[in-house]
Amino acid sequence: MDTKYIFVTGGVVSSLGKGIISASIGKLLQARGYKVTIQKFDPYINIDPGTLNPYEHGECYVTEDGMETDLDLGHYERFTGIHTTRHNSITTGRIYKAVIDRERRGDYLGKTIQVVPHITDEIKRRMLRSPLPTFCPPSLTLPNCSASNRQLPRGEETYSPNHPPLGGQEGGLDFVITEVGGTIGDIESAPFMEAIRQLRWQLGRDAVCVHLTYVPYLKAADELKTKPTQHSVKELQGMGIQPDILVLRTERHLDDAMRLKVAGFCNVDLECVVQSEDMPSIYEVPVNMQKQGLDAAILRKIGIPVGETPAMKPWRDFLEKQRNAKRELHIGLVGKYDLQDAYKSIRESLNLAGIYNDVKAKIHFINSEEVTKENIAEKLDGMAGIVICPGFGQRGIEGKIIAAEYTRTHDIPTFGICLGMQMMVIEFARNVLGYQDANSAEMNPDTPHNVIDIMEEQKNITQMGGTMRLGAYECELKEGSRAYEAYRPTPDPSRDGGELLIKERHRHRYEFNNKYKEEYEAAGMKCVGINPAADLVEIVEIPEKRWYIGAQFHPEYSSTVLHPHPLFMSFVKTCLNG
Repeated sequence: MDTKYIFVTGGVVSSLGKGIISASIGKLLQARGYKVTIQKFDPYINIDPGTLNPYEHGECYVTEDGMETDLDLGHYERFTGIHTTRHNSITTGRIYKAVIDRERRGDYLGKTIQVVPHITDEIKRRMLRSPLPTFCPPSLTLPNCSASNRQLPRGEETYSPNHPPLGGQEGGLDFVITEVGGTIGDIESAPFMEAIRQLRWQLGRDAVCVHLTYVPYLKAADELKTKPTQHSVKELQGMGIQPDILVLRTERHLDDAMRLKVAGFCNVDLECVVQSEDMPSIYEVPVNMQKQGLDAAILRKIGIPVGETPAMKPWRDFLEKQRNAKRELHIGLVGKYDLQDAYKSIRESLNLAGIYNDVKAKIHFINSEEVTKENIAEKLDGMAGIVICPGFGQRGIEGKIIAAEYTRTHDIPTFGICLGMQMMVIEFARNVLGYQDANSAEMNPDTPHNVIDIMEEQKNITQMGGTMRLGAYECELKEGSRAYEAYRPTPDPSRDGGELLIKERHRHRYEFNNKYKEEYEAAGMKCVGINPAADLVEIVEIPEKRWYIGAQFHPEYSSTVLHPHPLFMSFVKTCLNG
């Protein structure tokens, strides 16, 4: 069948859960046997979130092909298991940069560049995941030009083995789900809304608009209020877009009379007014949406036979394990960003690993800026295990080093990720190798013992955005190591390599200094994961400890609901056996 397009927009307030609804729609359509992908369009002018402070935007998620993206792509991957690429995350900055770059090359043949049609055409092209037409007029961005008239996009969109074309998952997509960030009425979102308006007319029944809005409960009046939803839909209609389906975010159950009222005021079929109540877990949302008939409503709107409701047995089995996990496992996150979304993928990876080990991971944030040698015992009291979090910059690193020393000397299971791994290496150099002035060249460029040093290819780079070692790289595991054993029992067939060769995602500029490798190994910290191409140390561990492992990569990006990451599984299992 021809590719169908689903546009997910939001109104009233942000943070309603458009990403979770988009991921849930993808999961439900997958369960029906359709091939889907999900993409996020963000209205901010940054090229990507790579240079944004986590307090501004939450964690920066990294795709396999090395794109720094919005955290919602983590939800997409965890729910659906798809591997997103740079083409699944688009910002206003990237749109404008692509258009301006083409204008500078003379591609527009001297025409005046305007928001409509040039910016909106570029948005439409990316929403459709189409290559650039060569000879067609700029406004004709639908696939109505012959294949011979198409060329490969240039610049950032050049085709290569590491940077797949706009289709992402090639081989024919049944559904492309597009989530637009922000809320209706934001001035930044206007070009995206205009692009959706045009595509709705051009695509006909091949496009569906799902609008997520809020129905607040006023405690003083003991009433649910639909007026915010009505105004949100009115705003959307004012932009020329009539929503096909409404998802009403609510803290209380909506009866049929309330749904009928919304349907009548908003010109939406009653069966297409779906309520999304607060659930005990975000992973309950797909099943709740299936119960509400969201996927069936989408198929009916597009004109596809609905058929039988999928059983979704693996997903429901996971939910059953989640409900039955009663025992709590207390794990500390030592980091500097006191914000839940700053370490979103790590938190979810721990939660998933806990569920598969039949426990509920109770995660405690420990601010590394407040950690001292005098209070570290109190800070870590009651923790079955510690994760030393990733990050950048000087702030809070001494607290991470103190935590690494305490957990090493007290044999508390410890998992260091990226900068966390580097802090474990520095601590070992200071307190075991005897280099009291050991440090990272990032924190002290003049340190005489730069056990963490800048990567050779990074030395002449001055631009910050998108210039680190990003994306998936191979890592060869040393047989017999704890890391090897973690991966070996449950090899993931979706991963490249096998039991010895794995592939994980990176986001860093600094690396373990191989000049000190022999000293570390002789003193008991083993380098058990090596990138075969660059001889880069990817994993260190201390075998004599119960579980003391640092990874230069980010395993949290690869953990999904149905395939929790083996390192997190091994870490949680060890914490349980304390």
